[in-house]
Amino acid sequence: MQEANRDIVVIGAGKIGTTIALMLAGSGDYRVTLADRDPAQLEAADRHPAVATQALDIADGEALRALLAGRFAVLSAAPFHLTVAIAEAAGAAGIHYLDLTEDVASTRRVKELAKAAKSVFIPQCGLAPGFVSIVAHDLASRFERLDTVRLRVGALPQYPSNALNYNLTWSTDGIINEYIEPCEAIVDGRLIEVPAMEEREEFSLDGVTYEAFNTSGGLGTLCETLAGRVRTLNYRTIRYPGHAAIMKTLLNDLNLRNRRDLLKDILEQALPATGQDVVIVFVTVSGLKGGRLMQETYAHKIYSGLIAGRPRSAIQITTAAGICTVLDMLVVGKLPQTGFVRQEDIALADFLANRFGRHYAADAAARGAAA
Repeated sequence: MQEANRDIVVIGAGKIGTTIALMLAGSGDYRVTLADRDPAQLEAADRHPAVATQALDIADGEALRALLAGRFAVLSAAPFHLTVAIAEAAGAAGIHYLDLTEDVASTRRVKELAKAAKSVFIPQCGLAPGFVSIVAHDLASRFERLDTVRLRVGALPQYPSNALNYNLTWSTDGIINEYIEPCEAIVDGRLIEVPAMEEREEFSLDGVTYEAFNTSGGLGTLCETLAGRVRTLNYRTIRYPGHAAIMKTLLNDLNLRNRRDLLKDILEQALPATGQDVVIVFVTVSGLKGGRLMQETYAHKIYSGLIAGRPRSAIQITTAAGICTVLDMLVVGKLPQTGFVRQEDIALADFLANRFGRHYAADAAARGAAA
């Protein structure tokens, strides 16, 4: 890599942002500035000689643009409601922009900004949206004609021990947002919106029973990409049975969908975090192949591990590996350098061959996942 390609800003010093910073710094090829408005968050972040920290309020547009000036890229691991401000600052600074957001409205604005940008804008670079769309598009490309594409993803505790069968391993704001906002889907060939938390189903994988239900944002831009080519396309979040019923009680019967700050406080005070989690990716595509109706499935589990010698949960590893892989591919010229890039534009084989993408590839062959 050239020297100019190594200077990165990561915004958001939470669980995911700090993991991204460590992953990039640990490679030896990047210099990272980790920015957050909360000095205490920065102080608590794991130290690395290749990671500097800077306290910054995103609402201070002038300070944000000054921080981004001359960098190669900014990676947003901030809450979804800050996405647009960071993307606008990246456009003004003329640098590349990547994010993890599941928020549909924010991504639409990022796509608009990319039209006039001299750099590249790549939103939704995490797990779902993100890697799951890369997998789905790869499977779909193997069929002469598509019928059904189903994406299922979950980050779950390995040892559930409460009525929700859940521990906090990711952004609480992000979880609440995807449990409330409308969900895109293609039903009988028509692009529609369906309500979150509905259309619950059960399935088994490796002898364990799970439930799955609609959540917002997991499809990214896949509906737009496959519109007119598929009869059914949907995304659902995986949980252990019983979770959806309790969450619907909180959201609907207790009306906490309209009191998000209170719901966040309840969840963060009642549900402990855990580093002992498992990420499940389960994608099924059916359609015509050689004139016959056929089905292919990608089923894979990823567990917690070490990043730069520090323990990290599976959701931290997979989310960070997603955006770090896309950045790495951008640096070496495997992705366009201007405009808007969709996750499904990224080749699965290239992703899994990447040094960061290999966090997803472990044991994939054993599960018959990636050809």
